Amino acid sequence: MKYELLLPAGDLNRLKFACIYGADAVYIGGYDYSLRANANNFSLEEIKEGVEFAHSLNKKVYVTVNMIFHNSDLENLDNYLKELDNLNVDSFIVSDFAVIEAIKRLKLKTSFFISTQKSITNLEAVKFYKNLGAYRVVLARECSREDIKNIKENIDTEVEVFIHGAMCTSYSGRCVMSNYVTLRDSNRGGCSQVCRFTFDNNTPYDYAFSSKDLNMIDNISDMMDLGVESYKIEGRMKSLYYIATVANAYRTIMDKKIDGTLNEDDIAYYKKILNRVSNRENISQFYNGVPESEGQYFNGRQEISNKDFLGIVKSYNKETQEAVIEERNKFSVGDTIEVFGPKIRVQKFKVEYIINSDNENVSSAMHAREIVRVKIPFEVCENDILRVQIS
Repeated sequence: MKYELLLPAGDLNRLKFACIYGADAVYIGGYDYSLRANANNFSLEEIKEGVEFAHSLNKKVYVTVNMIFHNSDLENLDNYLKELDNLNVDSFIVSDFAVIEAIKRLKLKTSFFISTQKSITNLEAVKFYKNLGAYRVVLARECSREDIKNIKENIDTEVEVFIHGAMCTSYSGRCVMSNYVTLRDSNRGGCSQVCRFTFDNNTPYDYAFSSKDLNMIDNISDMMDLGVESYKIEGRMKSLYYIATVANAYRTIMDKKIDGTLNEDDIAYYKKILNRVSNRENISQFYNGVPESEGQYFNGRQEISNKDFLGIVKSYNKETQEAVIEERNKFSVGDTIEVFGPKIRVQKFKVEYIINSDNENVSSAMHAREIVRVKIPFEVCENDILRVQIS
């Protein structure tokens, strides 16, 4: 059985990093009809380039057309779907029946599957959408293990399950708080995440009602045993470092499960990595039962951003063992740094020297995106990532 690791991509660069860091497929949004209107998103030209790049690596590209449509939104829908169809995207992710009707009426070759916006939590709903022509459903984040097990045992439709990222306070995106508080339509791509605001209730304590993030690394092995086909990461507005780190962690865990080498030390290590890459607390949420107070922020929260991401390898000279690095956060001579990448397991080195863009020896690299040179005593490749020592 093929298990798909599905990563988000907010722009073309992140699409490429998701693919090279282990995604089997990526999901993206165009300028129209997507639920992440505040992400950079993709022009049709960028979608074309992204599809060609992904297909060259035998990866897939899914395009979200999953907002809730009003009459005015339908005016250019047919043309948009036909253009995507001509670009050979692999699937549409849809939620509105108007989009399903258009795909069928236009006789497009591109398949479609059902977005988490439909809040699918039961077998009968899966059967309904299968009969409409969907080959896959994205289950609601509120599904339990038993919900997933029941569906997989009773129908052959593919199932996609969120395994990491933000949770919605409402049922998988069916929220209108943003509409009322900020006049931005949550269900047409404008969510302002009002649930994360801190409110003053005229007492010494402020309160919030935001959910903690989702982290399913403890349950991946069990989910694979249940037969879940696609494992989805949330985060089209997340950074390149986040995408690469999360992809690398789950790719490693899933591959180790497949080849029979997965152990508790692996899970503990990558759990530590995942906890550091996000600045919000995370738990498994609904998988093992309805979360209680441990799944929610009630009295505010602290979101402390770390500076783990140190740089990206641009090139490497095997003879001199010198790497050209695009620096992202400060590091200094004497620091021990970790390197990871698509073809390299985590390795460490101690910084012996730093040569800046003016060809000067300096004690620290401290200017974001400055190009510097450092010695790395093992071979690294373009797009490998440097981070602070974690293990």
